[in-house]
Amino acid sequence: MKIISGGITAPEGYTASGISCGIKKGGGRDLALLVSDTTASAAGVFTLNSVKGNSLKLTMEHIHKGSARAVVINSGNANACNGPNGYDNAHSLCQKTASLLHCPKDEILFNSTGVIGFPLSMDKLLPGLDSAYNNLSRDGAGDCAQAIMTTDTFQKEIAVELELHKKKVRIGGMAKGSGMIHPDMATMISVLTTDVSMDHVLLKESLKKSCDRSFNRISVDGDTSVCDMVVILANGRADSQKIERNTSSYARFMQALEYVCEELAKSIARDGEGATKLLEICCTGAKTASDAHKVINSVARSPLVKTMFFGMDANPGRIITAVGYSTADIEPSRIDIFIGDLQFYKAGNALPFSEKDAKDVLMQKEIKVVIDLNMGQYQDRIWTCDLSYDYVKINGSYRT
Repeated sequence: MKIISGGITAPEGYTASGISCGIKKGGGRDLALLVSDTTASAAGVFTLNSVKGNSLKLTMEHIHKGSARAVVINSGNANACNGPNGYDNAHSLCQKTASLLHCPKDEILFNSTGVIGFPLSMDKLLPGLDSAYNNLSRDGAGDCAQAIMTTDTFQKEIAVELELHKKKVRIGGMAKGSGMIHPDMATMISVLTTDVSMDHVLLKESLKKSCDRSFNRISVDGDTSVCDMVVILANGRADSQKIERNTSSYARFMQALEYVCEELAKSIARDGEGATKLLEICCTGAKTASDAHKVINSVARSPLVKTMFFGMDANPGRIITAVGYSTADIEPSRIDIFIGDLQFYKAGNALPFSEKDAKDVLMQKEIKVVIDLNMGQYQDRIWTCDLSYDYVKINGSYRT
């Protein structure tokens, strides 16, 4: 496997565009369109928030079919909590896209991201679709990735190439997300493409496994929003043999897909609103998988832990405190804690440390925390970020 350029249009048979239709106040790109030139197998995973956006709910209905031709995403305005009108607007946009592509309406996947509770500007979006369609290109992946951004500070895209059945196949991806990020999907959207041939049932299983180890292992602030999804299209244009379960080709495909998802997920955590550091929180030696998961989530969402890393003030007692209230089955007298290469706790007791050495570790842009419970064989990890003054500034005036 090797990393290549091209993002979501690196695989064969995809075109994309990203245009401005006037939804964002600053005039940036706010309408993204991705099209497969043939009907593709499709699968998705969606937010577990009980409140779901109008556009998202329609996409969840459409994807049951297991196939799709296009993905449409607008940013700057989340079509959520808008009642029947929001649902009707989502239908209208899908119908317009389907008419442009001469395909069934239920082969269009549509989502929105931005401020919740305000109706879509259909007078801008519908004409914007014509522009997005006319600008479709194999070179449009970057514009498309930019058009789904909200508070993101950089585009998030990746593509890889590998060989299966003596054919080159590719996987591409883009994502957005910076705030309201926590496992079980959050204010993040990701679209993945591949030119392999795969049944949509197996594709869904593959996506879920990959998301559980990537997008469901990131946290910025502990919030989960209402418009969040990861979808994947597989159009078979690589002309390689169909991928089947429990084969070596499937194992290699999964390795590549997990890599793509993991890199996109880490880029979201790295770009957390106001973030200055990427943190990897690891729990080892847990009695059960559930215990490991509880520990990493508790530490990752602790404001005191996150502000410690921002201020570069070595106060690892905050970490063991978060472990203690995680509800995991632990024995405090067994816990070891490392930040970077430095051990701060051994058998539950604080160790003396050099302030200079601690400062050197905390100044790094990427920091790994290891919490060893010494209780069993299970482990887990999550990526998060520090919590800075700018997080409050961004979210204190997000709408205005």
